Amino acid sequence: MESKNTDALQQELMQANNLDRFLTENDSSFRSESAPEMLKRLFEKRDITKAALAKQSGMSEVYLHQVFSGRRNPSRNRLLCLCLGLHATFEETQNLLLQCRLAPLYPRDKRDAIIIFGLSHDMSLFQINDKLFAEQEDTLC
Repeated sequence: MESKNTDALQQELMQANNLDRFLTENDSSFRSESAPEMLKRLFEKRDITKAALAKQSGMSEVYLHQVFSGRRNPSRNRLLCLCLGLHATFEETQNLLLQCRLAPLYPRDKRDAIIIFGLSHDMSLFQINDKLFAEQEDTLC
């Protein structure tokens, strides 16, 4: 069965008369991967050690291991720091934010716009924090 895009799925849901039928018919469209699993998959795609990731993300290795094991749930800022450390794409970052039930990056928000630009232009966490600080916006960490 071909996977439906999010807009099609939402439209079908809004028009559905029976929630149980909708859920059954679209079971394969729902995400099954947990946030730690998504993070591990992204990490495995990159040629980086956890020590280097911790450094590039501005966090301790202990905290990083707790996030990867699922014992800690990172805040939005910490998750963004991890995504930057992983050189995640904008799409990967948005998906991870949504999977963690955190607000996606929003281009009408100046702070988020700076972060989106940084992700799109492979800027480091430290470069993005410098720009956020220069624009009098809260830094990520």
